[in-house]
Amino acid sequence: RGPIACGIAVTDAMENYTSGIFEDTTGDEDVTHEISIVGYGEEDGEKFWWIRNSWGSHWGINGFMKLIRGVNNLAIETDCAWATPVDTWSETVWHNTTDAEKTDPKNNVTNGPYPQGTPVFLGEESTGCRVPKATFRSGERRPEVMSWDMVDTTDLPESWDWGRMNGTNYLSWSKNQHVPIYCGSCWAQGTTSSIADRFNIMLNDLSIAPVALSAQVIVNCEAGGDCNGGDPGAVYEWAYNNGIPDSSCEQYSATNLNGKCSPIDICRDCTWPPCPPGEDEKCLDKCWAVDYRKYYVSSYFEFSGIDKMKAELYQNGPISCGIQATEKFEKTYTGGIYEEKIENPEINHEIAVVGWGKCPKTGQEFWIGRNSWGTFWGEEGFFKMPIGTDTNLGIELDCTAGIPTFDKPADAVSYIQ
Repeated sequence: RGPIACGIAVTDAMENYTSGIFEDTTGDEDVTHEISIVGYGEEDGEKFWWIRNSWGSHWGINGFMKLIRGVNNLAIETDCAWATPVDTWSETVWHNTTDAEKTDPKNNVTNGPYPQGTPVFLGEESTGCRVPKATFRSGERRPEVMSWDMVDTTDLPESWDWGRMNGTNYLSWSKNQHVPIYCGSCWAQGTTSSIADRFNIMLNDLSIAPVALSAQVIVNCEAGGDCNGGDPGAVYEWAYNNGIPDSSCEQYSATNLNGKCSPIDICRDCTWPPCPPGEDEKCLDKCWAVDYRKYYVSSYFEFSGIDKMKAELYQNGPISCGIQATEKFEKTYTGGIYEEKIENPEINHEIAVVGWGKCPKTGQEFWIGRNSWGTFWGEEGFFKMPIGTDTNLGIELDCTAGIPTFDKPADAVSYIQ
């Protein structure tokens, strides 16, 4: 049936675990923590449980650990639970939001800090979260050979979807930039998602958890903007010079930190007891900066047009593109190929393009896009738009991409330690 949840005792040695098969020698069986067991194995004749913790990817083996099996070490075999999931995907089960829930005034407060010292109320108003044109302050850093110089776009398959590639999904999970409170961070979401997806493609390893990069760090460091919008081009420059940590380093909070980009604002760990609500700043003495893996790009560039988009998608993976997000698109799209005629699109929103397809009934080609408005929007957070028409909200006008690497570029200029 799959993974199970189990209680476990926690010792100092376990908290400092880094690798190998762990065996506690203290005899502690006081269960104080919950983990999930995702499998089991054997190395050199020693049996172990394969455990996933919730302490971030900087702990253990990318957030996992091996614990000796069969001797109830740390009381791991004492108290476990599991459940059989109900099929909610063959026929989707929805919660129908009531009118009272929709009109709650708390829904309309955006994030702070506020210039006037009071909250800003949004109501039904939507504004852009992305500059009209992506820019690179230091110029592009193109690879020696571009994808469109290698790929014959006349010989590409009829469909190509990195979320369904021979039964494998290479995409990181979908996000919602508007929770826990409104934040115009689309410029950071579409870019970090695309970069993460390219790492998943490069690694091509189903035995590890998929990479998901932290958009909140990009917002914290104002690496192109903040919750009021920004420039996707600057995210790639930041990834080139500084690297981006994964999302377990800094969870998305949809808040501006006004450029706070110290090590503790990039990747941290904290200790007991929890901080009282609203008093986070008072509890920083319970937190500390930790080492973390950095995800870089070795090159980055902008492009536009159908052939270049398809070549880059096919050769390297998902790309980030601007669109004009209209009120109709935001509030009425639920599925299918979305079309809205706009003669001169004004780019105001960033999304990721993860592939393309063709409607078998009409022959209409379409882009497969991923938004950052939650999985309840569109087709589980995704959408389709026609290729090569004036009804696709300008999706082919301004795209960016980067080539993933774990190595810091030789001429990178870091702004952080």
